[in-house]
Amino acid sequence: MSRLSRRALLSGAAAGVLSNRFRLFAQSPSEYSARAIGLIEACPVVDLLNQFLFPDFAEKPPKIERWLNAPEAFTSKDAEAYFSSGINVFCLGDGASDYESGLRFFAQWNGFIAAHPDLMLRITSAADVERAHRTRRIGVMLTFQDSTHFRAPRDVDEFFVLGQRISQLTYNTNNRIGSGFLERRDGGLSVFGESIMKRMEEIGMAVDVSHCADQTTLDALEAAKKPVLFTHATCRALIPNLMRAKTDDAIRRMAKTGGIMGIDFIRFMVRDREPVTIENALDHFDYVCKLVGVDPLAIGSDLDLVGNGNAVGGCGSNPASQPNFERYGYHVDRPDHVAVTGLDHSRRIFELTEGLIRRGYSDSDIRAILGGNAIRVFGAIWPSAMGR
Repeated sequence: MSRLSRRALLSGAAAGVLSNRFRLFAQSPSEYSARAIGLIEACPVVDLLNQFLFPDFAEKPPKIERWLNAPEAFTSKDAEAYFSSGINVFCLGDGASDYESGLRFFAQWNGFIAAHPDLMLRITSAADVERAHRTRRIGVMLTFQDSTHFRAPRDVDEFFVLGQRISQLTYNTNNRIGSGFLERRDGGLSVFGESIMKRMEEIGMAVDVSHCADQTTLDALEAAKKPVLFTHATCRALIPNLMRAKTDDAIRRMAKTGGIMGIDFIRFMVRDREPVTIENALDHFDYVCKLVGVDPLAIGSDLDLVGNGNAVGGCGSNPASQPNFERYGYHVDRPDHVAVTGLDHSRRIFELTEGLIRRGYSDSDIRAILGGNAIRVFGAIWPSAMGR
């Protein structure tokens, strides 16, 4: 019997068995259906952007810094929180300001993962996703939300060897590749950007355009020879004033490349006013499904394990300090609570799965959304990576 179903039966006892709903977590009164638990157990679950654990600067030093600097500080008890989340693969989605800081990031994370071969697995192929699920290890995919660390196309090769499998072309402003959506003028994909994107596709690194401005997004989709990813995004049709969300045209073009779109769980990216609940997030899944079908749908929470969207506890960088940050339409229901209510905790995959069941998705569609679509697209992008 699997870990989750065994725990469910022990916690739910006779009442849970009779009602076909189970309490999985001792610290929470929430109960989940046998169908939802079974779906999560049956397939690998991929979060296309999950930053593992944001720093909590109220801790001295923050736990994530202790883990990376002294990997032995990460214990099996720490790992249990990741196992019980239901997420099998965490795509980190960090960023580097330059080549050297990119190397440091990869050195730290490769060292951390290598120190725990019984608990963790670096994801470099589609087969690794299945392997992480089958062997009950925490899958970690090394990805970046910017490509400023690429000084030239040859750097794509170097970071690929270090384990990078997804790179977002731009973050919120201009780089040499193109324009982010906070930039005043969208210059589109540059000649240099085309050379970087071409090399990414040649070597098998996925192209992500989540934060790119509209013209840069469309230029990348036009240039694409392989599937393009929106690892964490929402639908502009449902939140019309948010330029960070993707237009119907962009979503259709992404789907034509064979790509995927992870739906974001940041509240001001899901709805332009309070309250913001899981039902509003589910509306974005429904909208994409009606527009282009279920095949491009995936999860890209834009949170960390515990549901934070940014560093907490003071002393961290303030996202609102970015120029033109007002374009995000930032709003919260309480200070710093940026995650969608109901999806703001480590058990959110169970809540999401129950929501998809409520919305009438079939088991096969839910399995595809949870991870099947991501695995298929990774396989289309990464074949050259399989033997590396």
